[in-house]
Amino acid sequence: QVQLVESGGGLVQAGGSLRLSCAASQRIFSLNIMRWHRQAPGKQRELVASITTAGITNYADSVKGRFTISRDNTKNTVYLQMNSLKPEDTAVYYCNLNLVPLNRDYWGQGTQVTVSS
Repeated sequence: QVQLVESGGGLVQAGGSLRLSCAASQRIFSLNIMRWHRQAPGKQRELVASITTAGITNYADSVKGRFTISRDNTKNTVYLQMNSLKPEDTAVYYCNLNLVPLNRDYWGQGTQVTVSS
């Protein structure tokens, strides 16, 4: 059972930056995709960014050019660098690990990001 622990959320003013981290409890050898999702109050959870084992990235249109996803496989960690934050980025951010061969998903507990105007 893989556990994911997020950190780095907090309160920031519009235009500011935050860096989220998500650490897996063990080394992942299988082909996998790591994703960041977010869920704002009263809204459905949405995919923000993803990164494959090979480092191929994908972003939601709403965060392109502002957010950067990266991973350090030696530390079993994925990051989300968030710049030029907007109030509409306010949400709980969740880390997700998908083990591709098993099509199995693991989720972190979420970290709150609040952007004030």
